[in-house]
Amino acid sequence: MAVDYAGYQAQVEIADCSDTFFTEITPYPPAPNWRDWQGQRVPFFFDNSPEKPLLILQENRVFISADIISAAFYLLSGWQEYFAGERDQHGRFPYAASVQKRYNFVTLPAVNYYFDVLKTAVEHVSGQTLLPRRWGRQVAGFAAFISHDIDNLRSAWKAPTKAALRQHNYGEFGKLLWQHFTQPDAWDNLEEVAAAMTRYGAKSTFFLLPNNAKAANGTPNADYRLNHRLWQRLRQLDEQGYELGLHGSIGTALSSSQLEHELDDIPYEGSGIRFHYLSWDPTQTPALLDAVGLDYDSTLGFAEHFGFRHSYCQPFYLFDFATGKEAGFLEIPLAIMDATLHHPQYLQLKSNEILPALQPVFAEIKKFGGVASVLWHNENFDPANTQNGPQQFHEIMTHLQQQGAAFCTGRKIWQEFTSEETIANS
Repeated sequence: MAVDYAGYQAQVEIADCSDTFFTEITPYPPAPNWRDWQGQRVPFFFDNSPEKPLLILQENRVFISADIISAAFYLLSGWQEYFAGERDQHGRFPYAASVQKRYNFVTLPAVNYYFDVLKTAVEHVSGQTLLPRRWGRQVAGFAAFISHDIDNLRSAWKAPTKAALRQHNYGEFGKLLWQHFTQPDAWDNLEEVAAAMTRYGAKSTFFLLPNNAKAANGTPNADYRLNHRLWQRLRQLDEQGYELGLHGSIGTALSSSQLEHELDDIPYEGSGIRFHYLSWDPTQTPALLDAVGLDYDSTLGFAEHFGFRHSYCQPFYLFDFATGKEAGFLEIPLAIMDATLHHPQYLQLKSNEILPALQPVFAEIKKFGGVASVLWHNENFDPANTQNGPQQFHEIMTHLQQQGAAFCTGRKIWQEFTSEETIANS
């Protein structure tokens, strides 16, 4: 079956509406048209004929009136952040500068809807039903990738101790200081995090930060050292089926030598990475990841808002602007980060607002057989955190389990995704 732009006599023809946009360096296309598809209002970029039906069905042919290929490429490639100059204090492309923010669709995986339009067209012409992706041993309708960035293991005592001192509560100050020197820190809780996952019969991924020196701009990295005793504990987690990945420190997203040095410092064959502070430079980072040969990344989400930075809820291969080809590593996009949900600089959801806010996002992911990628830092398993802490984590996990998610590590997702590619290409 042929799928092509109009004028090539394909069975599925797509309107060609991008004009000269992709020959220029403009970061933002014209405003999208909003159409109804599968009971949802969806923004269609490069849609020059909003008066026409989205699908024009004939006996053995279909015409798609919006340029869904250009729209999908624009969003998946990260075109806006590659060519836009806006960056935040951490060098990241800010949510405030995105089309997702401008047109209010960050929680809608628009590209999945574009592909669903194409799927409907292909099914009409072929007379065959295209089956959705399935995940895990239980052949689940969608997957959940739970991960933990291990930034801090030694600092739970600092905030309450400083607060006691400011309040001149010297008795409490002395008590907390004594506990700090005589008891394990509340954030030194890797085994407790693993036990929390065990309640759901699930395994998760721990991203480890090898650098404990502050970045040149003063941004903190780890508050711990990867010493022999800690590695013994980590090896036990690895033997139990938990995945260990690299949490690249500040600067590694821009420096191949620094990234390679941190990979050399970790005595195991890690296959995945997430950069600290979600650092990412679209002009440099993809090439660095390909150069060091990591299998997957899970950095690409907006720190300021949950949802879909590339408007897509499944793993995908990024576009390499330098070569004009797809990158060699798999991107497992980050949909939800705990800090996003309650933080002075981000959202400030109340504890009872978190799950209701996320349920529509999970519903979209389930609809398209995607991956619900959830980052929950180990420090937010501390029972003292009642805002975005262990209770909220368990509410999310219970919901995902009830919805039938297959809990997979990043490595498992990469294995399933690439094994399907191997079968398809054989």
